[in-house]
Amino acid sequence: MTIHGALFENNIKNTALIFEGGGMRASYSAGLLNNLLEHQLYFDYVAGISAGASCSVNYLTRDTQRAKRSFVDVVKDPKFGGWGSFLKGEGYFRAEYIYEQTPYPDAALPFNFKAFKANPAKLRIGAFHMKTGQMKYFSRDDIQTLQDLMKIVRASSSLPIFMPPAHFKDAVYVDGGLGGGVALDIAKEDGFKKFFVVLTRPKGYRKQPVKHPRLVKAFYRKYPLVAEAMLNRYKLYNDTLEELEELEREGKAFLVYPNMMTVSNMEKDYQKLKESYRLGYEHGKRDILTWKAFLERK
Repeated sequence: MTIHGALFENNIKNTALIFEGGGMRASYSAGLLNNLLEHQLYFDYVAGISAGASCSVNYLTRDTQRAKRSFVDVVKDPKFGGWGSFLKGEGYFRAEYIYEQTPYPDAALPFNFKAFKANPAKLRIGAFHMKTGQMKYFSRDDIQTLQDLMKIVRASSSLPIFMPPAHFKDAVYVDGGLGGGVALDIAKEDGFKKFFVVLTRPKGYRKQPVKHPRLVKAFYRKYPLVAEAMLNRYKLYNDTLEELEELEREGKAFLVYPNMMTVSNMEKDYQKLKESYRLGYEHGKRDILTWKAFLERK
């Protein structure tokens, strides 16, 4: 991509774009995301957690192909993961490979870091600090290199139990979903009062308590704050949804729910993911005028 200054002018400055996590459910989000890009809806502020972090950085490069490939085509890569890699201790999703080896120019999922740097939009990526039990929201100040960026996205996306923790600058992180899963808190802290939120669960969904709390406590006996966050996550997530729904009633938020969610967060079936992307893309195509109407409102 040739980088021209005008290409990276952003035209939506009063609204925060927020991508929810959800693993491979973000195949649907990628279809929605590509409608934003194709209709030149360029937000000046983007926040994401877990799979939403990958969506955020792909959005900022304006690379529609990578946005799709990250959650669809990637599963055809034999190095992507599965139960075999999980049993070897590499994680169900092989995070080191996916985030730290594929983004380079001659690798499987090249990432245009120059384009990312040329986009002036503010970025926030959330990860959960295992020792402090607090969310860490990274910004562009933390990113000097492609390696920095991808380590941060990996930290945000390291599913508890199913993926090994991620290390970045002498700290250890797991999936930012433990802090709720939707980065509304940091967008508010950064001064935003209007929100466009891409969710990965159908309208009306509420998270249930963990089924086996003793197993969680045993697995994270050395990190009790991680176990505590996992056990309390459903409350925090549901409270965030309640707040988002209230903001929507007040006309301050637009919530994009998937019309149907046909894949799980750990889906590896290419055809199912391809169909999920198609459903998201068609959804965006149908609703784009409604999105624009909300975004144009002062």
